[in-house]
Amino acid sequence: MAFDAYFLTAVLNELRTEAAGARVEKIHQPARDSVILLLRTEKGRQKLLLAANPAAPRLHLTTASPENPAEPPMFCMLLRKHLSGARLSAIEQPAMERCAGFVFDCTDEMGYPIQKKLVCELMGRTCNIYLLGPDGRILDCLRRVGLDESNRPALPGLNYQAPEPIAKLDPVSMDADDFDALLRAPGADRLADKLMDSLGGLSPMVCREAAIFAAGDPDARADDLCADAAEKLYLFFREHLNHPAPWFVRGKDGVPKYFAFCPIRQYGDCERAESFTALLDAFYTLRDRTDAIRQKGQAVRKTVSNLCQRIRRKIAIQEKELAATYDRERLRQLGDIVTANIHSIKKGQKILEAEDFYDENMPVIRIPISEVLSPQENAAKFYKDYTRMKNAQRELTHQLELGRTELSYLESVLDELTRADSEQALEEIRQELQAGGYVRKDTGKRKMKQAKLAPLRFESTDGIGIYVGRNNHQNDELTFRLASKGDIWLHAQKVHGSHVIIAANGRAVPDDTVTQAAQLAAYHSELRLGKNVPVDVTPVKQIKRPPGAKPGMVIYHTYRTVIVNPYDSIVKEIETGKPRG
Repeated sequence: MAFDAYFLTAVLNELRTEAAGARVEKIHQPARDSVILLLRTEKGRQKLLLAANPAAPRLHLTTASPENPAEPPMFCMLLRKHLSGARLSAIEQPAMERCAGFVFDCTDEMGYPIQKKLVCELMGRTCNIYLLGPDGRILDCLRRVGLDESNRPALPGLNYQAPEPIAKLDPVSMDADDFDALLRAPGADRLADKLMDSLGGLSPMVCREAAIFAAGDPDARADDLCADAAEKLYLFFREHLNHPAPWFVRGKDGVPKYFAFCPIRQYGDCERAESFTALLDAFYTLRDRTDAIRQKGQAVRKTVSNLCQRIRRKIAIQEKELAATYDRERLRQLGDIVTANIHSIKKGQKILEAEDFYDENMPVIRIPISEVLSPQENAAKFYKDYTRMKNAQRELTHQLELGRTELSYLESVLDELTRADSEQALEEIRQELQAGGYVRKDTGKRKMKQAKLAPLRFESTDGIGIYVGRNNHQNDELTFRLASKGDIWLHAQKVHGSHVIIAANGRAVPDDTVTQAAQLAAYHSELRLGKNVPVDVTPVKQIKRPPGAKPGMVIYHTYRTVIVNPYDSIVKEIETGKPRG
């Protein structure tokens, strides 16, 4: 990411256009470090998010509607008191600094017009939001900093101290000669490092992009540059600082991973977003939602992971015990040898030396026996141990089968948790575990009954409906209740994943639809990031549920297998029903 000062400049320029003269209607504080201002603008209502989160500081318009706490925090109440109904009259930014000031026209207690300012500092660990009075004093702030904690204390009643000016060169005001002098000056060996050390308001990513533009390599050395490198640097910054654009790079999962105000070439192909605020909203809203779901599902995930580890340890012990039963035949043979030599055993004898007639060489072997048992009882003990081992093998084999089945089921639940995309999906998984006795049922406050989630629905390019189960219970319902016998069933081969149904109703299904459904089955499985994933395809009437099986488990014998690649871009096309060009 590159939310640097000049990216913030571009965001603020968009805000000046979108929220000029806006009035504050409502104020919320959904999280400890986030404030949302609901603004009424000429274009309608807009939500301005101010996030002073050290891990992800930013501000932008958002379409998200995060859940607010039952009781608003004190800072939120203070903002409502001072800014409700205020008009946004100006947006300011110190040079080369990740800091924004929002000036509001308000009225005091006597009804006289005054101005107050909301300052949002987005500088890493020192992120903060200040509400300033007309005299520049702090009315309050999101994070209070004591007099002994910093040289910039933040307490109500103190004068607000702006961040110290950046002691670096401003690339906006530099020409080609200035860049030439910069390159000749002593400093870091790498061009990107020299730019980072000398220029203010830029992120390391943008400095590497400038090095690529000027020298063709992000690791280019400053003393190995061509004669026109200074001119290229001047052109790069003049173009992208005066005409910034929202560029981003997607990760392997198709989600935006890096963004900047210039094209990003160091990570491969990049794309241009509709606007800076739209890019930030899409990037952070998805990430925040994913983080929130991951955090809320952490307890369930930990419980299931611990259960899996416990079952794996139990299986390992049982496999070791089972391996020991494979030698039980020798116990029966020793019983026969002792029986054949009962006449030679004397009272108190501990070792029986006898010929092993099960060996063609008839060697004399030493057999330990108990001196407190009679000869007949010693022989019977070997037969008893043989029978115990035989029964143990049968029981251990059965227990191992049960354990492996249970482990496979719990691993499928872990896979469901990684693909859960909403709180309701998490709640259904939790209910599934409660029904299976793996998680305690809630005994606290009675919750409102929520409507069941429907299976995911897609439409192939041939116009045929495709349905994907979200969890094991939904897989069962989709396969055995909603699907008809003439539909087509798909599942990634030999891995955990969703049941997929093509609503064929007995009709012939085009190959393109089968391929697209198979891609969905591969994508909604453990192998979603893999290639050449085998997917089994069979009519629904071939699917059977084993007696007493865990949710989502089925058996089938007649099928064909197709090999597909679950690329995210292809899945997105299937989701929207867009035909390929």
